[in-house]
Amino acid sequence: MVLELKKIEKSFGEKKVLKEVSFRAESGKAFGLLGRNGAGKTTSIRILMNVFPADSGEVLLDGKPIDYRQVGIGYLPEERGLYPKKIIVHQLAYFAELKGMGHKAAVAAADKWLERLGMTEYRNKRLDTLSKGNQQKIQLITALAHDPDIIILDEPFSGLDPVNAMLLKDVVREQIACNKIVLFSSHQMSYIEEFCDSIAILNSGKAVLCGELHEIKRSYVRDRLIVRTEYPDAVKKDFKESCVVLPNNSLLIRLASPEEKKKVMQKLVAGYDIDEVRVFEPSLNDIFVEYAGEAADKEDRR
Repeated sequence: MVLELKKIEKSFGEKKVLKEVSFRAESGKAFGLLGRNGAGKTTSIRILMNVFPADSGEVLLDGKPIDYRQVGIGYLPEERGLYPKKIIVHQLAYFAELKGMGHKAAVAAADKWLERLGMTEYRNKRLDTLSKGNQQKIQLITALAHDPDIIILDEPFSGLDPVNAMLLKDVVREQIACNKIVLFSSHQMSYIEEFCDSIAILNSGKAVLCGELHEIKRSYVRDRLIVRTEYPDAVKKDFKESCVVLPNNSLLIRLASPEEKKKVMQKLVAGYDIDEVRVFEPSLNDIFVEYAGEAADKEDRR
């Protein structure tokens, strides 16, 4: 499956929130929708989910207008929306039934996911007796129990300890392997970088960067090397001003041109005790700041 938003526009009163936003996500891969608060991520997600319509533009699945009667969508919102005083299994079944499952199948699906996430002992407890992290896991089950085709995860790792974060990672990988479309929206760039093949960055209601993350990184000039060695002083002494020490004690060497890459790498390996040498690529955090930071926002307003 290929999910596309094409030239989506949306205004609320006099404020234009989305300005010809376009991006595409494919099944069997994860897609990251990024942007600062107010950039238009939530509005894009709500239009995608048919919560309200766009003023113009299209939401397509495999090139045709999406049929919400035929396509299942699972949504994990950033703001939790479950009933704190209700029994967990009852409300899990209720939400699955709202998505079209029969009661018996809904209860079975709830129990399957409670077992998968190590939550069976809480089956007949009220939600408000659980920790914040366990409540997050229950919320996740509401997004997955009805076996949706499209899964939208908004800040999914919020409030999870490292053990539960690892469990959620395994679940996400399983859903990707099942050929689902998985869409992330998060400010935690490390998770987006770990999972997402493609990204879109929104800034002031516009998609300012879209594409495969690997290709985006490779589009930057490859004129810097990262070097790890037990003897950084010797390398820095020989490379002088072109070499700087990074906070993690690795070295960053700036080349005169990208064409020097191979020659300098060979020189380093031949002349020093090198543990690692690789081409420097910007992190997703670097890219995000460039396209969604204050400087980019000011440039957009000019």
